Parts: sequence; structure tokens; C-alpha cells
Amino acid sequence: MSSLSLGVDFGTTNTVIALAPPEGGVDLVRFDAPRGAQTAIRSALSFHAPPARPSDRIIEAGPWAIEAYAEDPTETRFLQSFKSFAAQASFSETQILGKRYRFEDLLSTYLLKVREHAGGLLADLPKRVIVGRPVTFVGGAPDEALALSRYDIAFRRMGFEEIVYVHEPVGAAFFFARGLTEDATVLVGDFGGGTSDFSIIRFRREDGVFRAQPLGRAGVGVAGDAFDYRIIDHLVSPELGKGSSYRSMGKILPVPQRYYSAFARWDQLALMRAGRDMREIRGLARDAVEPAKLARLVHVLDEELGFELYQSVSQLKIALSSAEQAQFRFVADGISIVRDIARETFEAWIAPELAQMDAAVDRALADAGVEAGAIDRVFLTGGSSLTPAVRAIFHARFPAEKIETGAELESIASGLALMGRDADLSRWSAST
Repeated sequence: MSSLSLGVDFGTTNTVIALAPPEGGVDLVRFDAPRGAQTAIRSALSFHAPPARPSDRIIEAGPWAIEAYAEDPTETRFLQSFKSFAAQASFSETQILGKRYRFEDLLSTYLLKVREHAGGLLADLPKRVIVGRPVTFVGGAPDEALALSRYDIAFRRMGFEEIVYVHEPVGAAFFFARGLTEDATVLVGDFGGGTSDFSIIRFRREDGVFRAQPLGRAGVGVAGDAFDYRIIDHLVSPELGKGSSYRSMGKILPVPQRYYSAFARWDQLALMRAGRDMREIRGLARDAVEPAKLARLVHVLDEELGFELYQSVSQLKIALSSAEQAQFRFVADGISIVRDIARETFEAWIAPELAQMDAAVDRALADAGVEAGAIDRVFLTGGSSLTPAVRAIFHARFPAEKIETGAELESIASGLALMGRDADLSRWSAST
């Protein structure tokens, strides 16, 4: 049995795995990805069946899945952000190249491919794994017990005999606590792709060793992916026909809004391309009051430009994190959408999500039974913690000197692995 402690941060957008020996520091698993070594790999799967040999199903994960999809999008089924289905009872299975996959099948397939790409680093797995889980799963009325039962099946297929679930911000708190020199009550905000989670933990030193006591938590099922969708909904979809009209039997009717909901995740566009909606869109394009806009929508779907579109969205978010104004530039295969966007405009677009995050922070404080003034340190992690409007939620409550950000992608997995050294993991277990 390996003496290593293994922490897995399976995120909506990225997955990170960390290893901690019985003593010492912690190491992230590095992958030799197609475009260079990386420790955070996309939570994505691709399934490819060559037309000449349909039985030769080729499955890939992470950046290798993205490469496979980019190389042959027509013959490749691509899935990302599938963590968002974990707690949804309405998702029972999906058909991929003639085979049924439940959520646990997707997750175990992904984990096994990730282990394969890690090579010798994950060859000798311990019997126990510490897995991060969100405080609140994504979706309406999420079923946490269902999600964890699905996780159980997938991780046990990896050979793990003991699976300990820990709230993701608690893992980040353990990582942050390494730098504490005195007792402190810490609020951790973890902003992923699908969820924003908050935990409050009291760290105190006893006999030269830091002890930790969880005080309260809260979460909300919105984060970076929702920000992406707001950008597309306000900036791109109107150029593709959202809000426009078409002629039918002498009447002017609005183009259905449902066609644009698929832009919430770019991999869903490929499914839309092969469905009934696509046939309807082609018909509407012929009768559109503004045919050029619907023609652009058809072109984006036909030419599989979703990946390029979301790269443009990501670049805008990154730029607006440090500048008051930035240019959105989506130029691909004859489509050109170029706009200068002010940060305040972007913040107005994401105001509903910011309000939900703000309320969740208040719920975490109330759950812990503490006032904002009782918080000694605030640690913000995850990609969306770089968004100034997100940081402003905390600057409105806490002095700037109390707030720290960093380790946006590594803190949770590293903290989970470090936590594995704790003699009593049961107090951190979040199985329900």
C-alpha cells in the first residue's frame, strides 16, 4: 500500500491531483499535455469512432480530448463540465456512439484516462483518497446523496477502498493555513467553473500543532461558467439573431430564445447541430427579417466554432481583471465580432450572479454564528476570484489587509492531500 496521501479536486472546469508523503510538502501531479506540461487539466472527455471503423472507439480526456475534438469535430462527441450533472436525478444516462453512459461511467472513464496520462506518478495508488466536493452542487434541487453515490462508484472502480469527501473550500483552507503564524478565524471563498463555495474555519495552535475547527459554510451553484454565458448572451447572441424576428404566414414572430441557451456550454453546440433545433434554425434563416444574423448562427454551428468563441470569452474576462476596458475579439472563418467592453458593462451583465454570491457569504457568516468583524483572514481562490467585482464583495466587508488571493488552481487539491495526514479525518468528512 502506498504511503502517500492523495487529494483529488475534480472541478467543473479543471481537475487537479496532489500527492503528499507522510512528512514534508505536497506535490501536484504534472501531465505532459499536447501543448506543454500542466497540473490543471480540463474536466473533459472525447469519444471518436472513425467512419471506416466505427467499432474502434477512441476515448480521450483533458487536453487530449480537446485536441481530438479540434482535429475532427464532426466525428467526435465531446463532453465538458459534466460534473454539473452529478446531482441531477433527471440525468440518468446519455448515448455516445451507440453505448450508454451513466454519470458514474463518465467519471470513471475520465479518471482512468487521467491516471493513464499521469504515467508512473499514479501507478501505485493508496487505498484511501480525499475528494473535494462543492458545498452546493450545481442545478435546481440538487440531490447530494445521489451525487456522492455516483462518485463512490467511479472512485471505487479506480481501486480505492476508502473515499473521504471534504468541502472544496475546506481543502483550500488547509492549504492556506500552512502560512499562519497565529490563531485565526479564516473565511475561504472558492470560485470554480460551476459553483462558488464559502467556509469559515477556526485555526488555533495547541502544543505547537495547528488544530482546525469548521464553523460554518454556504454555497451557490453559479461561478465562472455563468460569467461566460452572460458575455455571450449580451455580446454574441444578438449578433447571431437573438432578439430578432422571422416571417411566418404573414406574421412577424420572434426567433425562439431556446436556441441560444445552448451557448451556456460550448460543447453543447455540437449536440444542437445534429438535432431538430438545427433544422428549424435553417428554416428560420430563410424567413428571417435579418437573415445575415441567422446565417451567422448557422455558420457558427456548422463550422464548430464554439471552442474558438469560448477562447475569446476567456480572453476578455482575463483582460478585464486588470483593465478598465478591453476588446472582445471573435474572428473565425468569416465571422467577425469585435467590440470594446468596459469593465462596468461586464459587471452589470453579471450582477445577478454577484448578488447570489454576496448572499451566500452572508449565509456562511450566519451559519458560523460570527460577525464579519470576527474574521481574521480571508482567502480567495479559484479562477473567478480574479474578477474585481467578485473581490469587491469581500472588500465591502473586510479590511484589505485581511484579504489574500492566490494558488487559484492548486490550493484545493494540495489542501486535500495535506489533510490526509490528519489522524481524525472524520471531523472533516462531508458525506451528506
